[in-house]
Amino acid sequence: MKKIPQTDAIFENVFRENQASDENSKSLRVSIDTKAKVKIGNLSRGGKARTLEAKAADDHDTQWQEVLVPFGILNTHSQQLSIYFGQSAETSDFIVDCLTAWWRENQHNYLELDEWVIDLDGGAATRSDRTQFIKRMVELSQAINLKIRLIYYPPYHSKYNPIERCWADERKLLEWRDFRFCSNRTTLGF
Repeated sequence: MKKIPQTDAIFENVFRENQASDENSKSLRVSIDTKAKVKIGNLSRGGKARTLEAKAADDHDTQWQEVLVPFGILNTHSQQLSIYFGQSAETSDFIVDCLTAWWRENQHNYLELDEWVIDLDGGAATRSDRTQFIKRMVELSQAINLKIRLIYYPPYHSKYNPIERCWADERKLLEWRDFRFCSNRTTLGF
């Protein structure tokens, strides 16, 4: 079922809570999400050469050395996008570790905050009934001494989460598809 009866009510709540956060100078709102895993190897991905001399890629994308998982955090106030990479799987711990790293890198910009509002979808690793995720979020809230509010988009409607506009930038998707990620270094450099 793509639209549940509560979808409109959930959207009203999302809009109301996001607006309240945006109007509160002591509240910071970010939008988070992970994207499809990136296989690292001599894979073609339908790619084009970025050098004068084309490099050969494997005909079949069946062998790869590693898998990276991109995780994005979009600051909805400044539109600053931060991307973190994990290895092989999207887990609750990976997501909270990325949020913790982001906070450590950016907290000096937000000394007067009372709360951190996080827009997210109800994916497997971030569902509100996922005890490991909620446990880690409570620990993070206690460690940084901020109230954290999780604002979930309705099921099957995560495309409205602001970070999706970053992932969906058509030019970036084309560049991503056309690039050969032969190593972690080239992937992270990209």
